[in-house]
Amino acid sequence: MTIDQIAKELGVSKSTVSRALSGKGRIGAETREKIQSFAREKGLFSSQKDDKQGKTGNIGVVIPADAYTTSIPFFQECLLGISEAASMLQHYVMIVACPLNDISGIQSLIENRRVDGMILLRSVEDDRILKYLTDIHFPTGLTGICDYEEVIQVDSDSKDAAENLTSLLIGQGYRRFALVVGNVGYKVNADRCRGFYDALERYGIPEEQQLVYPNFVNMDLLDSIIGDVLSKKVECIVCADDVICTRLMSRLQAEGYRIPRDISIVSLYNSTNLDCFSPAVTAVNISARQIGNMIGKQMINYLQGNDYSAKTMIDYEILFRKSAGKVY
Repeated sequence: MTIDQIAKELGVSKSTVSRALSGKGRIGAETREKIQSFAREKGLFSSQKDDKQGKTGNIGVVIPADAYTTSIPFFQECLLGISEAASMLQHYVMIVACPLNDISGIQSLIENRRVDGMILLRSVEDDRILKYLTDIHFPTGLTGICDYEEVIQVDSDSKDAAENLTSLLIGQGYRRFALVVGNVGYKVNADRCRGFYDALERYGIPEEQQLVYPNFVNMDLLDSIIGDVLSKKVECIVCADDVICTRLMSRLQAEGYRIPRDISIVSLYNSTNLDCFSPAVTAVNISARQIGNMIGKQMINYLQGNDYSAKTMIDYEILFRKSAGKVY
C-alpha cells in the first residue's frame, strides 16, 4: 500500500500521510495517531516502542543482478565495507540480488520483518525499489545520490571527476575523444557523461567532433567500436567504468595496438581489474570499500537512534598513468 492509497482510504492529503509516518512536520496528534494506527494495521509502520521490541539486528543490502553475471568489483568492495561496519557495530548483513525494478525479494524481507533497514548499491533514474521503500518510510540507504531527503546517501562526485579528468586530457593536447558508457539510466553514468560534456564546453571543444557510444552492454560490438574510433582519428578513448575499459584494453592489445602511441585510453573508475595492464591505466580512483563502510555506519547509527550524516561525499583522486600522454 502506497502513500496515495493511504491518503485516499483515510480522506487526507498525501503530505499529511507523509508527515504522520515520518514524524516530521506539523500535524495534529489525533490525525497522526489515526494514520499511524491504520498503517500499523497494514504492516507498514511501527512506532519507536515497537521497533525496540522487534529489532532484528539485520541490514538488507540490495545488489544488482548483473553483479553476478559481470565481474563488477565496485559491488564486491562496497559489500565488504558494509560488512565490516556491521560486524563492528554488532549487526548482520542479508544480501538480496534484484533485477532492475523488481521489488519482490525486498518486499518479502520487509513484510516478514527480517531486516531493520535496506541499503541499495546503485542509483537508478525512476527507481521503483527506492520509491517503494520511501513510500512505506522504511529506513533506506543508498550508495549514490537521489532526491528523497529521508534516504541516507553516500557517494563520490562522479560528474566532477569526469570533468576534471577530461580537462586534464585536453590540457595534454587531446581534442578527439570517444566516450564509451554503459546504461545511462544509472545515475553514475549520466553524471559521468555530463562531466565529460562540461569539460568540452569549458575549453571550447566541439561536441559534434567526438564519438559517443551510450548504453554499451553488448561486448560483441568491441571490434566495431575499435575500428570506428581508429578510422575516425580518435586520440583517446574515455571508458565510463573499469569493466568497459578492461574489455577494450584487452582487445586493443590483443590486436597489437600500442598504447598510448596508437591510441590512448582512460577509465572514469579504477579497480583491481585494471592492475594487470601495462602500461598502467589512467583512471579515477574512488574507494568503494570506504563508501560501503560509511553507508553501513550511517545506517546503523540511524537505526540505533545515534547521530548520523544524511549525506556524505567521499573524495576521489585521478591517477594519471602511462595509458594516456601525448607521444611525439
